[in-house]
Amino acid sequence: MNMMDLHKLYDAVLNGDAKTASAFTQEALKEGAAPLDLVTNYMVPAMDEVGRRFECEDYFVPELLLAARAMKAALEHIRPLLLASGAQPVGRVAIGTVKGDLHDIGKNLVASLLEGGGFEVIDLGADVSPEKFVEAIKTRDVNLVCLSALLTVTMGAMKTTIQALEDTGVRDQVKVLIGGAPVTEQFASEIGADGYGESATAAVALARKFSHA
Repeated sequence: MNMMDLHKLYDAVLNGDAKTASAFTQEALKEGAAPLDLVTNYMVPAMDEVGRRFECEDYFVPELLLAARAMKAALEHIRPLLLASGAQPVGRVAIGTVKGDLHDIGKNLVASLLEGGGFEVIDLGADVSPEKFVEAIKTRDVNLVCLSALLTVTMGAMKTTIQALEDTGVRDQVKVLIGGAPVTEQFASEIGADGYGESATAAVALARKFSHA
């Protein structure tokens, strides 16, 4: 299968066409395309372009979600092959909206974009207690924790969660990334987080940076 054809995969992800992304990935793999090549050279660049368009406001949340879904559809065929070949995920992320906060749209968006970027994502849901994050780190070999809050009143739970990681001795094993409408860079450094993503795409870029550190 030539390079020209493979660009159809890039386009399918960029345009949020899950059906084409899935069918095309199957076909490309059948014809001997390298699974990692499809991810690294076509799918991830497509998601990067989606992120760029989102930042410029050419794309909005619906387009972002559709692209992430198309990426996921393609990955369904690729992930088993990568696992079989012993390829490790880019990183393992535990993500959740903090205790007391039930909002999960932003968190879901970050989770699907992380998955699209090759991370293994353990989605703990919304209203997640500090203990649940600690447990995920201890039992699932997590190296990145993403905390989300949409309400000013629940921002304090981010601090409590980071404190719980310290108290249980797992803080050094992970990078902690926080985000959500009321959250700021300053708040992140005040509570001892490692980073702050002002948008879903910024969060994913930061997660990638941490994983290669």
